[in-house]
Amino acid sequence: MAPRAHRRDPRPRVFRAGGHPVSDPVETLVTPVRLLYDWTATSAQAEFLDAIQEGRLLGERCPVCQNVYCPPSGSCARCGVETTERLDVADKGTVVTFCIVRVPSQNIEVKLPYCAANIMLDGSNMPFIGLLQEVEAEDVHVGMRVEAVWAPKSEWGPTFENIRYFRPNDEPDIPVESLGDWV
Repeated sequence: MAPRAHRRDPRPRVFRAGGHPVSDPVETLVTPVRLLYDWTATSAQAEFLDAIQEGRLLGERCPVCQNVYCPPSGSCARCGVETTERLDVADKGTVVTFCIVRVPSQNIEVKLPYCAANIMLDGSNMPFIGLLQEVEAEDVHVGMRVEAVWAPKSEWGPTFENIRYFRPNDEPDIPVESLGDWV
């Protein structure tokens, strides 16, 4: 029993140090981690990558609920049915949610802070994730209209990197109330 108490120490035995340090000083080790993996696109995703290589954004419409997904996955997340109707989706849209990033990342070389956003592309019912630039992070807001900034055509390939980022355009903001469940 501890001399200052008339009862037994209620903590588990491992936490009773008896006046001595519980452990040695904590040491940390920073280890960079890199994962390399192969990914095989579904037919719907392959069609999207072919389209983005041509400078188009391809979506797909659910035959049941009529939701349009971009990028396509081959099935409706809501109804679980196959989606086969392909259609072009605009490369401009509305910010529905966003995150201001203040922590550096090795795979994104942009000035901090920067903004990542879910963008409801015109003609789509599901947000598209994009980097926002040419705007101060503090000025980004839900309802902001944005457009894609594409890489030079000579650099296009079957990759999301064809879209460098999104930037505000001159269109008026969309009222938050009209964005429904996305905000």
